Amino acid sequence: MTTNFDLNDDGVVVVIGSGAGGGTLGSELAMKGVKTVILEAGGRHEINDFVNDEWGMFGQISWLDKRTTSGEWRVARDFSGLPAWIVKAVGGSTVHWAGASLRFQEHEFKVRTHYGDIDGANLLDWPIDLAEMEPWYDMAEDRMGVTRTHDIPGLPGNNNFKIMKKGADMLGYKHCHTGRMAINSQPRDGRGSCLQIGFCFQGCKSGAKWSTLYVEIPKGEKTGNLEVRPQSQVLKIEHDSKGKANGVVYADQDGNQRLQKARVVCVAGNSIESPRLLLNSHSSMFPDGLANSSGMVGKHYMRHMTGSVYAIFDKPVHMYRGTTMAGIISDESINDPSRGFVGGYEMETLSLGLPFMGAFLDPGSWGREFASAMEGYENTAGMWLVGEDMPQESNSITLHDSEKDQYGLPAPNVHFDDHPNDIAMRNHAYAQGAAIYNAVGATRTFPTPPYPSTHNLGTNRMSDKASDGVVNKWGQTHDIPNLFVSDGSVFTTGAAENPTLTIVALALRQADHIAAEIGRGNV
Repeated sequence: MTTNFDLNDDGVVVVIGSGAGGGTLGSELAMKGVKTVILEAGGRHEINDFVNDEWGMFGQISWLDKRTTSGEWRVARDFSGLPAWIVKAVGGSTVHWAGASLRFQEHEFKVRTHYGDIDGANLLDWPIDLAEMEPWYDMAEDRMGVTRTHDIPGLPGNNNFKIMKKGADMLGYKHCHTGRMAINSQPRDGRGSCLQIGFCFQGCKSGAKWSTLYVEIPKGEKTGNLEVRPQSQVLKIEHDSKGKANGVVYADQDGNQRLQKARVVCVAGNSIESPRLLLNSHSSMFPDGLANSSGMVGKHYMRHMTGSVYAIFDKPVHMYRGTTMAGIISDESINDPSRGFVGGYEMETLSLGLPFMGAFLDPGSWGREFASAMEGYENTAGMWLVGEDMPQESNSITLHDSEKDQYGLPAPNVHFDDHPNDIAMRNHAYAQGAAIYNAVGATRTFPTPPYPSTHNLGTNRMSDKASDGVVNKWGQTHDIPNLFVSDGSVFTTGAAENPTLTIVALALRQADHIAAEIGRGNV
């Protein structure tokens, strides 16, 4: 069923972005009977369009618009024009993601209470807690088909996992398994089980991995209440004389500017584009940008503490075979300040194809040491480290003074400096990752610096007080009642866990709230 809403229909909810937040929210609203338009900046590439070619798919689906970087983080030096490795296409980064679906721990919603005052960090408790989120987590896990929940079995372990598991056992770790993954381990929801093809970052050829592209959005479209407009890049959010959002200006596939009127606007463009859009939507009534009375739009950018550890063995591993990230050690995710840092981290299996390994292993390196590492690719095992980084007000998304995008709007600058807590955690994780591999006979281990960011968080943080953040506990902006934010930018703090499950759970909860508020006539 194809639905087309009129540009002048001011009764629709406009959702900007179609990823984990926007795609879930828009589809859920449609299933609740709410007329919804999703505006997606990228194209629509279905499963049949995915190819097993890393560079080809990277060029087809990645967000490659102009961006600049600053700060002391190594990404600013190695990948100055690519601070984030995310998707510009229908489905957003749920096309690219690995599938790891983990709940926050109770203390991670209340880190100011648990960690205290950390010098150089701006910690704040979330205005929600785990008890409030548990039913939404449960709903999200059911919708996404997360393994090891709802009686869904875990995925099988590949060689990469088997090496991790043996090392974890030898070090005494107790929580190592093939993870909670939003990838079918058995047929479910009209889709088959994982075929263990590997190379999950290029789009799942079998459709076993959950994505809003081919799971949620088609369900919304089937109701007749959802229209998805690809190649529709939003440039500005408009408002009326009372300051209420009433429309969205976007550029269509031919570059023509259109105005879609709206009853409610929900911004789900990710933690770089969402604050950038709010800042670029400044007006005489809102000279500092929309929803920015606190001055917090774009502040507290987080990307998780990340890094990788790879190890070479004397026999083939073929780490690229099988599900990329079906393997996790969670023992270090606790908060144990005796290790020299607050918060914790997860250790997750990871493989990169040979081209990306060459690009990311040690960017800019040449010579015998680098060449020998690449020559050992077939015998290599790998893990990714992901942990809680400290929110710092100075880590931010701002509008560049002179650089413009293809539409003539100021490009975003992504500024990031590691906090000392981040560095201490990364060094601890590097050492533990190497110890795991050394325990099972690695001939060589090497830490790998962080890649361009895939977990982009904060920048429109959730807060009780309007002066502390941008949105309330429902993702509703403190300043404009019919303007919502619906992506990872609302995260008050980052936690140690991969964020997608929490983004989806918050979107389901937000859809319930918005539909109820529309029913009451409050928005």
